[in-house]
Amino acid sequence: MTTPVETVRDPLNTIKWVVALVLLASATVLSRYLPDMSPALRLLMMLGLGLVALVLVFTTIQGRRFVDLLRQAQVEVRKVVWPTRPETTQTTLIVLGVVLVMSLLLWGMDSLFGFAISGVIG
Repeated sequence: MTTPVETVRDPLNTIKWVVALVLLASATVLSRYLPDMSPALRLLMMLGLGLVALVLVFTTIQGRRFVDLLRQAQVEVRKVVWPTRPETTQTTLIVLGVVLVMSLLLWGMDSLFGFAISGVIG
């Protein structure tokens, strides 16, 4: 049994998204149409407008959910038991060995099939 998803319609949320998109578009357009401005100033302008747009996006409902997702992912990453250096080295060597053996087997089979086909074709 599924429950219907409730969508929250917040006009302020929509306005924030539109303003953020306008800020990003204006950063691109201003940089493109002001070639006489120094490159450092254009870069600062683009970074500033992009940062304001990013902060604005993070204040939206979806932005807050995304930040919450990042926090939960960080908690999950801390729970992971990472392999030690020797385990990583051993696993890497095993993988390299298997790849080498398989490549030699495939090369040998390819050579045998090639000889067989050339014998049939003449």
